[in-house]
Amino acid sequence: MTQTATPKLRVATYNVHGCVGIDGQRSESRIAEVIASTAVDVIGLQEVDAFRARSAGVDQAALIAAKLGWQHFFHPAMRSADEQYGNAIISRYPLTLKRAIELPGNGTWYCRETRVAIWCEAETELGPVQIIDTHFSLGRAERLQQAQLLATEIVPDEPLILMGDFNSLPASRVIRLLARSLRDARSVVADGRLHRTFPTRLPAVAVDHIFSSHALQPLSLIAHRTPLARTASDHFPLVAEFTHDA
Repeated sequence: MTQTATPKLRVATYNVHGCVGIDGQRSESRIAEVIASTAVDVIGLQEVDAFRARSAGVDQAALIAAKLGWQHFFHPAMRSADEQYGNAIISRYPLTLKRAIELPGNGTWYCRETRVAIWCEAETELGPVQIIDTHFSLGRAERLQQAQLLATEIVPDEPLILMGDFNSLPASRVIRLLARSLRDARSVVADGRLHRTFPTRLPAVAVDHIFSSHALQPLSLIAHRTPLARTASDHFPLVAEFTHDA
């Protein structure tokens, strides 16, 4: 009797740094190549430019998605005239934009950035899965407020994945707060490694995180550290795999 393979969903979060690598070169193609090498189904991107002069006026999320042949949605956290900067979700599966949430806070005095969370639904082999991609502030108090807001928006018993650059360490209050209602993939996999993602020159901290609702079971977690990924951005992608909860 032939056994049916267990359906899985492979996702990643990736701060692409405006597609500017540690070599100072901007390349959307290189970022797309890194994403392809992760073999993920859905990826959340942070620090994405759209129509900005510094990025030659291109729509980076659209360009990356086109190179992969995938669908995407982008939502700006900041706008200045026609220039935009924010987060994107890119998926090999059909994708529907559900909403975007503006997070509390205006940034610290040394980094005046507003923050958002973009929320999509992906039609995956696990069925419909809610995907939330975010990028938290640098200020500690703001990060906690942002986590509190997201925690109130999440329905923990439906298939859902929350991921992004939280600018928070695994033992921080922010991560512990989110882990009260969600599964922290880094903790559940429990292989004793932090899977540090930043900076790529010498990975010292784990500030990128992936959570899931209790409807999904994390199977694996890894920082995707290839030579190309080391150069393409200042963060490595963080990759996790999920299946239905038993």
